[in-house]
Amino acid sequence: MLNPDNESYDDIFFQKLEDVIYQCDEILDKDPKNIDALFFKGGAVGFRGRLRAFRESWIKAADDAREALPIVQKASELDPNNVDVQLGFGIYNYYAAVIPEEYPIIKPLMIFFPSGDKEKGINQLNNTAMKGKFAKYEARYFLMTLYFNYEDNPYKAAEYASMLNSDFPNNPVFQRWTGRIEARRGDYAAASKIFKNILAKSGQGVRGFGEDKIEREAYYYVAYDYRNQGELDSAEYFFKKCTEVSNKIDKENQSGFLINSYLYLGMINDIWGKRKEAEKYYNRLLEMREYGRSHSLAKEYLQKPYKQ
Repeated sequence: MLNPDNESYDDIFFQKLEDVIYQCDEILDKDPKNIDALFFKGGAVGFRGRLRAFRESWIKAADDAREALPIVQKASELDPNNVDVQLGFGIYNYYAAVIPEEYPIIKPLMIFFPSGDKEKGINQLNNTAMKGKFAKYEARYFLMTLYFNYEDNPYKAAEYASMLNSDFPNNPVFQRWTGRIEARRGDYAAASKIFKNILAKSGQGVRGFGEDKIEREAYYYVAYDYRNQGELDSAEYFFKKCTEVSNKIDKENQSGFLINSYLYLGMINDIWGKRKEAEKYYNRLLEMREYGRSHSLAKEYLQKPYKQ
């Protein structure tokens, strides 16, 4: 399952895709109408393009789309009842319609490609998600992320997240998505419960749950819910845990998790009357990049202490 959050695995992922493409080409040299080879080659090229799109490498992503589409079309012509190939068509139709609106810089590239159709793409993806043999889980994942990232519909995203968690109850990626979807829906208590479960599994050494980025997100949302509940001692503890992990893994740009955690730590210390400690956090924020209103709020609370 493609995880766009973890750039450290990109090179490994690309190499695996190249291996698939090479093996498919070996088969297709002998049997140009081999449906399985066409399907997996088209899928590999498509996944390569999809990751490049996540990394906003638009020209390379568009080139992969150009290469993958006729491969998938040929597989579909040879086997019209293959529902799995609709994953490729669905992703293309959706992206070709939505991405140029989100990122106008790539609009000129699209004159060389077939036009997209967002609703048709969603319908194709949903058909694969419900009836696919090989690609149904990837279709469910894609639908979950598109409803979250582009459609701003966390309720629909939650439907597919629920399916994926039912299919794979110990998958940290799907649990993490479920938590952030609950947070987007405004149910921070539900989000906190999910992220506490993730932290518990991390502490138990359950495979995949101990990654720094997963723990950082979990610490943040647990802290945020404690803050909402007025349990400031617990909120401070988990915000500090979030900053510890963030300071370890943030490289060139500080994450929103780190910046917001510093802001809330300053606010908590102001509530407690620990003015000097609060000022340290606000001044630290001004040394970081702007995130939301982080600089204006830090300046405001440096002039006048935050009050509940």
